Amino acid sequence: MAHPNAETLRRFYTAFSRLDAEAMADCYAPEARFDDEAFSLQGREQVAGMWRMLCAGALKSGAGHWKLEFSDIDADAQQGRAHWEARYLFSATGRQVHNIIDGHFTFTPEGLIATHRDRFNFWRWSSQALGLPGLLLGWSPSLKRKVRSTAAANLRRFLAAPTS
Repeated sequence: MAHPNAETLRRFYTAFSRLDAEAMADCYAPEARFDDEAFSLQGREQVAGMWRMLCAGALKSGAGHWKLEFSDIDADAQQGRAHWEARYLFSATGRQVHNIIDGHFTFTPEGLIATHRDRFNFWRWSSQALGLPGLLLGWSPSLKRKVRSTAAANLRRFLAAPTS
């Protein structure tokens, strides 16, 4: 029988596959932390805001361009992991991306995600998402800094925008 924290991860990725950012947010603790190649966030407000922004972008591109598959979910009382693959249009360039990601998690005693770290090949992602600049510079710390800076600015604007 799977640990309840594995069920939290299944609930999270099932919601993500439906682009249901609110259900995804419900899986995080109030003080949650998230980190990947593009974002470094603290608190459920920032983390949930990122997922709302990314889901809204995928919905805007059209559901036909979005696909998420997940597998290898495993968790115990303290930590967990999952493998996931997303296919989508990168909104800044309109380029098709197939990102392959491994997520690592820790949990609160209440079964909520406390920390979430996604790892993926940045050069592979940037080659797809950014085209030639990503192919040529995806290995460079300067491109990684630019992507992180742009992502942070986009999230700040998204969080500051009035909700409808």
